[in-house]
Amino acid sequence: MTTSRPGTLLDVHEAVDETGATAYRPLLFSIAYGMTGSVGDAEDIVQDAFVGLTRARQAGTTITDPKAYMAKAVTRLGIDHLRSARVRRETYVGDWLPEPVVVSADGQGPAEHAELADSLSMAFLVLLESLSPVERAVFVLREVFGYGYPDVARIIGKTEVNCRQIFARARQRVAAGGQVRDVVSPPARRRGEELARRFFEAAAGGDMDALLGMLAPDVVMHGDGGGKAQAIAKPATEPLRVARMLVAGLRRVQALGVAHRPAWVNGRPGAVMYDAEGRVAAVVELDIVDGVIQAVHSVANPDKLRHLGPVSDVGLLPRTQATE
Repeated sequence: MTTSRPGTLLDVHEAVDETGATAYRPLLFSIAYGMTGSVGDAEDIVQDAFVGLTRARQAGTTITDPKAYMAKAVTRLGIDHLRSARVRRETYVGDWLPEPVVVSADGQGPAEHAELADSLSMAFLVLLESLSPVERAVFVLREVFGYGYPDVARIIGKTEVNCRQIFARARQRVAAGGQVRDVVSPPARRRGEELARRFFEAAAGGDMDALLGMLAPDVVMHGDGGGKAQAIAKPATEPLRVARMLVAGLRRVQALGVAHRPAWVNGRPGAVMYDAEGRVAAVVELDIVDGVIQAVHSVANPDKLRHLGPVSDVGLLPRTQATE
């Protein structure tokens, strides 16, 4: 997918001024992110859709509903991307987690990224990986964004009956994986912020008793290093094991000058880890259910952090080890 096309950006903005499609950019990004789990790929898909809009207008196409036109374009591009990315996902080293969408504790962050995509938790996006590209498109449009079946059918290019069947099958598969989308309410958000604060304080201070009191009995910890950064080799379970790994991990990175700052990650409480030079080392997201931490997701793969700023090298594996 091309990300830079000389001479087209101005045309895109001119088209946007006439169609008003730019107002839907947050929605379009969120659809693309829900389809791919990648911030960079979602941005590329949206950009390609705007280029397509420009070309259509230049060819004389009359676009009466830019929102519907662009949603269809982004979804179709997302399906094509998933089909081409399937082999890369199958050969991924270690746990695959989505690229994190981060908003700082004070609300700072890309508004177009956070408006809708923050309701797509990492656990939910991982479950969507089990769906085919078309199943994922139907499920995201219907379940996350509330599109009616007539609109889904027009976007996907299938009948309403077929889309209903696809959605029912996809929802059943996602539910079998443990959950359907869970949106955090404002009161739960405030409680989550407080629990996250206590969690990181306990982990940094080595307070095992406090940590164990915050972890669910069936807690699981995931780490995504992509074969390029230090991460756990496979998901860790059992509260005591998870707590020990958290304490040991934080002690190790603190010795390297890494500190954390509270943040909201994919609509869940978490933190961004920064090294002594202010570079991003990792992003941690906490899934909280019934007042306890159900899952910990840590993304250290540098390729998934670049959209957040300069990436630290403190946790990177030696080049020979990363390519083995």
